[in-house]
Amino acid sequence: MREILVTSALPYANGYIHLGHLVEYIQTDIWVRAMKAQGHQVTYVCADDAHGTAIMLKAEANGVTPEEQIASVKASHEADFSKFLINFDNYHSTHSEENKQFSELIYRRLNDAGHISTKDVEQLFDPEKQLFLADRFVKGTCPECGALDQYGDNCEVCGTTYDATDLKDPYSTLSDATPILKTSKHYFFDLPEFEQFLKDWTRSDNRLQTSVANKLQEWFDAGLTSWDISRDAPYFGFQIPDTPSDEPDKYFYVWLDAPVGYMASFQNLCDKRKGTENELDFDRYWMQENEHKTEVYHFIGKDIVYFHALFWPAMLAGSELRTPTGVFAHGFLMVNGEKMSKSRGTFIKAETYADHLHPEYLRYYFASKLSDKVEDINLDLEDFMQKVNSDLVGKVVNIASRSAGFLVKKYDGMLSEVCVESDLLEDITKTGDEIAAAYENREFSRAMRLIMQCADKANEYIDEKKPWALAKVEGAEQEVQDVCSVAINIFRQLMVYLAPVLPELTANAKAFLNIDDLSFASRNQWLLGHKINKFKPLMQRIEEKDVAAMVEASKESLAQTATPVANADNTSAKKNTPSAKEANTGSDNEQADYIGIEDFAKVEMKVAHVLACNHVEGADKLLQFTLDVGEDKPRNVFSGIRKFYEPEQLLNKKVICVTNLAPRKMKFGISEGMVLSTGNPKTGLTVVTLPDDCVIGDVLA
Repeated sequence: MREILVTSALPYANGYIHLGHLVEYIQTDIWVRAMKAQGHQVTYVCADDAHGTAIMLKAEANGVTPEEQIASVKASHEADFSKFLINFDNYHSTHSEENKQFSELIYRRLNDAGHISTKDVEQLFDPEKQLFLADRFVKGTCPECGALDQYGDNCEVCGTTYDATDLKDPYSTLSDATPILKTSKHYFFDLPEFEQFLKDWTRSDNRLQTSVANKLQEWFDAGLTSWDISRDAPYFGFQIPDTPSDEPDKYFYVWLDAPVGYMASFQNLCDKRKGTENELDFDRYWMQENEHKTEVYHFIGKDIVYFHALFWPAMLAGSELRTPTGVFAHGFLMVNGEKMSKSRGTFIKAETYADHLHPEYLRYYFASKLSDKVEDINLDLEDFMQKVNSDLVGKVVNIASRSAGFLVKKYDGMLSEVCVESDLLEDITKTGDEIAAAYENREFSRAMRLIMQCADKANEYIDEKKPWALAKVEGAEQEVQDVCSVAINIFRQLMVYLAPVLPELTANAKAFLNIDDLSFASRNQWLLGHKINKFKPLMQRIEEKDVAAMVEASKESLAQTATPVANADNTSAKKNTPSAKEANTGSDNEQADYIGIEDFAKVEMKVAHVLACNHVEGADKLLQFTLDVGEDKPRNVFSGIRKFYEPEQLLNKKVICVTNLAPRKMKFGISEGMVLSTGNPKTGLTVVTLPDDCVIGDVLA
């Protein structure tokens, strides 16, 4: 028996759980249940990530304390997880005494070993809110392309990365005040000291997926840098211990104490179980000397690989604690082939989904899509409805419903004493070995295919034997019982295999089958001379109206506006722009640098055909377009929309290109225009596409 500790990434205590989050928690829960079913001791812990400036500000806006804010959100998160049958052994919070103790322990060990240093950092400071501004709280004009309202780390229009201090006309998103430069001492973890350790660690013992290890190599090639682990007051979090008394308060950056939350939640569980038969030993899982006795796995999204596969193992190694056995990353969720969208009703809260549809439908659909690869998965709502209805209702549950009636009505629910199709049942029993391996390797989609192949064999057998016809033949009573008994035994096998995915359905199936055990080992004992109970419907078909109602309930009216473009003379509009009404009535408010119709007329926009669209090697935010705009040769254009689109989604589309924008030299090549998009660069950009009958090169008025 293996001793395994499993975690999912900690949800941020600043908002609701949505279907994108659930990909991870459902994936982890299925894996945990499958490993438990195979006889291993598995513990699954998680917690709310409860620190940071954003939570402090949200609490302030809501008129509550940060503690009240995170308690309310934690209760909401736990309720949502419960609806989707996510079975944590413990769910805790990073704002806990255990987390404080472990964060301080790790920091002190790193500091004592010489891995912590300090240096002065110049940052933007909000003079009205009296706090230093993280990049996401600063906006301004891109210093490269002149796009307005860009965040303080990169331009979503041209893809340029920069420091917040490089922005033109910066303003605080918290107060609209113009920030000032201010210097503060910061604390740094010397990550480069661990470069060789991390290179070895990321390539050893299958700790990471190959694509993740390859991605990390890009960071090694670029050179690791020291990591800023401190933030200045005011900040909601833990104070850094042992700082000089004459210095302002310093706090741990949220990403230092967040992964420590895994340890804290486990310690909290150990304390709860102390003295019980399920007692756990914290040191057995987290002390360096026990690394090969127990296993620790983290399930995470691909967007936080850097923190979990570089910072976290380096922190642990530097503080003489064990490192994870494996870090498993997954991709993002698309809905109907596109990024989740509030306006389309596909940005769906967990709560909204559960109000309209059974959570096990989603668990099965995700399982049918998930693999061990770091790939985005697509929730196609039409396919979702058809697949659940076909596989679960039409194939699996149908086996029981087609067979149970004959057995209960004619044989008082008794199954035959012998199995008349032992080869068939042996074949399906042996398939369990492949299914178990697929579960362990996180190849859930393969496991679901194997299970449905078994269901197909059962239905083919029933169709061939036709028990409904045999029931009308005099003297065929035993054959009817035998055929239906084989079908029920196969159904029982399928319940064993589906139990990690569909715990509620399989619990109800246990009551129908009159059994207590659906572990993987139980598949080897067939039900012979066994009495079943009366069959009750185990699962209903998904109705199209319920899916439509869920989508409608998820819609929010979003004002879609085009991403602003710099004025023709490369000046930009100011932030505090008065309304049109104020401008036309001679308001005393500060006047903005409006452009006139004559300025707008200088912008040339043409119909462009996307001849090619590709990822840009080394640029996480860019797509590279080859556009036919009706000229002698195609144009090369870079656009910062990679996180919203895959290249194939835009190939052969008709788009709008700004063709008289001055060419801009980037390290990836020269960009000769701009592809027009609408929306918010942080929450979602939509490329403006045109009908196929639009003429390439036509100028748009």
